[in-house]
Amino acid sequence: MRKKVFFRKLFLGVVASLGLIFLLAGCGNSSSSSNNQSSVSAIKKRGVLRVAVFGDLKPYGWVNQDGKRVGYDVTLARQLAKDLNVKVKFTQVNANNRVDALNSNKVDLVLANFTVTSDRKKVVDFAEPYMKVSVGVVSPKESRISDVAQLKGKTVIVSKGTTAETYFTEKQKDVNLLKFDSKTQQFNALKNKRGVALADDNSYLYAWVKNHPDYSVGIKTLGPSSAIAPAVKKGNSSLLNWTNKDIKKLRQNGFFEKAYNSDLKPYFSSEVNSADILINK
Repeated sequence: MRKKVFFRKLFLGVVASLGLIFLLAGCGNSSSSSNNQSSVSAIKKRGVLRVAVFGDLKPYGWVNQDGKRVGYDVTLARQLAKDLNVKVKFTQVNANNRVDALNSNKVDLVLANFTVTSDRKKVVDFAEPYMKVSVGVVSPKESRISDVAQLKGKTVIVSKGTTAETYFTEKQKDVNLLKFDSKTQQFNALKNKRGVALADDNSYLYAWVKNHPDYSVGIKTLGPSSAIAPAVKKGNSSLLNWTNKDIKKLRQNGFFEKAYNSDLKPYFSSEVNSADILINK
């Protein structure tokens, strides 16, 4: 009787161990399978490159009056799809759901003015950068903010999930933040004087003030300069390696200079030039 009980417990223990092994293997295969959906071979077989872009961030990604997606990031997305010999499908995102779009396999690639940070590197893989940027601060000319000390105890408007939010949260804790999901919402809040200033990437603040002459980028740089890069799902080495090679090739053949002249330069003031934006190495 004791032998039967012993062997029954042994049998159940072996079954449980095998089940755990298969479960862990299944989890690993699930992650691998999800990345395989966005591998270069899968994209070519599908015939479509799925790209996350902004829809209200002029001049990087927005929808024009004819209902067409345009902008610097959009132009790059179309070129990458062309180099893969596939079509491109756009998914519109906000700053705070770019990672979710990758992890839920809605997109293969994020090209939504995505700044490279150490925290973001933990959750996505960044390809070769194609732009540089810093946090800047825009405010009304009549009450211009030119020094971060002026913001102490005041309300600054930011978008959720941006480097501006991170900078003020970590480095300027005596500043109150008013956070929004979209660029449109945050700029409307500035116009409605819900904060004394708005902080975001300086590159498109320069573009915004050109069309809003009552405002000024009083603080052009806060914190270190950062890079803007395409992002793929963590572990997707196939698409990452291909994108790295293509970005380098495009840089060498002058694609980014041409794209700057057509998609960015017309929207910037004369104080900005290509060397302030492009990465040439």
